Amino acid sequence: MRIKPTLGRTARLLALTIGMAAVGAFALPAAASAAPQRYSAGQLTALRDAVQRSGVEGIAWYVDAAADRLVVTADSSVSAAGIATVKRSAGGNAGAVRVQRAAGVFTPLLSAGNAIYGGQFRCSLGFNVVSGSTFYFLTAGHCGKLVGTWYTNASHTTLIGPTVNFSFPGNDYALVRYSNTALSHPGGFAVADAVVGESVKRTGSTSGTHSGTVTALNVTVRYSGHPGGTVSGLIQTNVCAEPGDSGGPLYDGSKALGLTSGGSGDCTSGGTTFFQPVREAANAYGVTVY
Repeated sequence: MRIKPTLGRTARLLALTIGMAAVGAFALPAAASAAPQRYSAGQLTALRDAVQRSGVEGIAWYVDAAADRLVVTADSSVSAAGIATVKRSAGGNAGAVRVQRAAGVFTPLLSAGNAIYGGQFRCSLGFNVVSGSTFYFLTAGHCGKLVGTWYTNASHTTLIGPTVNFSFPGNDYALVRYSNTALSHPGGFAVADAVVGESVKRTGSTSGTHSGTVTALNVTVRYSGHPGGTVSGLIQTNVCAEPGDSGGPLYDGSKALGLTSGGSGDCTSGGTTFFQPVREAANAYGVTVY
């Protein structure tokens, strides 16, 4: 029988040390240093549609092509189970989903106060527009859905005119005609398209004028509350807004960019606000912002 040689204690320690050094010298790169998985435009589009089908309320989402990810913003009403549902909807592409939180609840910003009134609701006038010799203004579609006739005061004694058309959900714009010829309708704007990083202002009948930045484009949001619904193609910003600011203008100097749709938070703590692009609304009704 052949007897294997046995190393002494010192020799064994030396062999172990050499072996550890050899392993370290030939160690594979750590997994963390691996390049992140890439997703095709088709995969991200399919993922966007899957999140739409998840049915979770209180979320907004958009494709960040530069980061190669689908960004989902969840308001404070979305539970951990809701986040899990969103991720499950992504299936094998869940790694492409980046979830971030927003304070407050995403709702259409309706209220009862001053500015433009109809029924029990208050909204804000967006941009004045014209078609031929007829003057109108644009406001939020969820406002037009709820109100057929608008007034300048809460007592409904000074008529503005009727809601001619609206689109909500899906879009969020409405057209109101000036039927009271005693009212003025000043202009000073021209339609433009928002860009990410642009400094913008928003004006509304509740909170006045506030500033911020465009953070994303072509965003889809599913609102909670009444009237709830999903709206796509929105501008996302970090400008604050409050109930009653719905329909008010988003602008950059004389550039007419958007109509206040909804959001979360307030103008004390800040928040996230979404806007319907003006160009789409003007084109839909064949009117011109002036």
